[in-house]
Amino acid sequence: MNAPNAIAHLLPEVRQRPIPAAFLDALAARFGPEQLSTALAVREQHGRDESAFDVPPPAAVVFAQSTQDVADTVRLASEYEVPVIPYGAGSSLEGHLLAVQGGISLDVSRMNQVLSIAADDLTVTVQPGISRKTLNEAIKHTGLFFPIDPGADASIGGMCSTRASGTNAVRYGTMRENVLALQVVTASGEVIRTGTRAKKSSAGYDLTRLYVGSEGTLGVITEVTLRLYPLPEAISAAICSFPSVEAAVRTVIQTIQLGVPIARVELIDAQSVACLNRYSKLTLREEPLLLMEFHGTPASVEEQAQTVQDIAREFGGQDFEWAVTPEERTRLWSARHNALFAALQSRPGARPINTDTCVPISRLADCILETIAEVEASGIPYFLVGHVGDGNFHVGFLIDPNAPQERVTAEDLNHKLVARTLRMGGTCSGEHGVGLHKMGFLLDETGAGAVEVMRSIKRALDPKNIMNPGKIFSL
Repeated sequence: MNAPNAIAHLLPEVRQRPIPAAFLDALAARFGPEQLSTALAVREQHGRDESAFDVPPPAAVVFAQSTQDVADTVRLASEYEVPVIPYGAGSSLEGHLLAVQGGISLDVSRMNQVLSIAADDLTVTVQPGISRKTLNEAIKHTGLFFPIDPGADASIGGMCSTRASGTNAVRYGTMRENVLALQVVTASGEVIRTGTRAKKSSAGYDLTRLYVGSEGTLGVITEVTLRLYPLPEAISAAICSFPSVEAAVRTVIQTIQLGVPIARVELIDAQSVACLNRYSKLTLREEPLLLMEFHGTPASVEEQAQTVQDIAREFGGQDFEWAVTPEERTRLWSARHNALFAALQSRPGARPINTDTCVPISRLADCILETIAEVEASGIPYFLVGHVGDGNFHVGFLIDPNAPQERVTAEDLNHKLVARTLRMGGTCSGEHGVGLHKMGFLLDETGAGAVEVMRSIKRALDPKNIMNPGKIFSL
């Protein structure tokens, strides 16, 4: 494979570009102390994400409050050829936010407003800094909701940039399917719009899809128009425990192949269930389980649930345990989203290395079972969860930061997992993005020709290479 070996993963390439004093002076004159900070604590906060990489922080942080602020910042950065790294909530996992070539962090978290709601058209337009939970709270009076749920309370702009998905993707799709239009500040500081509120278009290149998933390397998103969905008339969540991970996964595969429109189906392995019980004070059976959610009319929810219950019994699944009230469902899904923190509590002081792969649903059981066998043989503590309804799963390795060999072993396991996924027709990243960690894997997945096309697009749209440089591929 072309992916870096385990040792190379430990040391991302850092090539700091000089930051002209005149550039910082120009930023200070434009923004003043309320919107510009060079304080070390602020820079360090914006120079870390949830990855396992350590890189020097950016030289400064600009807090944008409008599209004009973003445009002015990027124009100055272009003039002085200084890297710009967009920042939303800081929840990314693959090193997207790290200043590997120096530069400044452009924080858009203050741009957090709902700009317009078109309830009749099932759309909403927002600024990029609004979080998904805040958005849903703001629109709940309309009877609509935005379904994409990556777990973390990520910003909408960041979710666009990484093409996020999460627990609801099996029914509602990913950000790719749910972003209709964007406003973007290009690498020269020009403000452009892509797409419209119409459900479809054949007008020219699909620039919206180009920017969704570009990880901040082509421009800065400053407005997003999203699809909304009616709140389901009935929602029920159910837990089903299984004698093995294979039995749980086979149940999911048959459910999807039968066309059951399940809204969420999450796999949690037995070790993770035990961690969740301790962390969230639950009393779940400490066996592999599926956490499911059904949306629709009361009759359709009942029919879906009965179909899946019948399938589960064929594979040794227990009778469903139901969570019908909003409070019960919230408790269960909050526990699922806290799986990382629950696992970390099981090994105090550990640092996680999170994986993210996705395979065709027919290969899911094989991929997960081979991965588990390999990880258990290594002796590295781990946890496994997955959005298995669409073939996406994560293994988290809990390593001792003071034991370098554990990091090497974990990276080697990740390398083997991605190689296995690609052999099975899958992808190196189902939802976390490429960032720093999977640059070599992208080459393995797409081939040199496709990566060179991506580089050509990057050079054309960002000729000075200032937009989050050093991510996705080397340039």
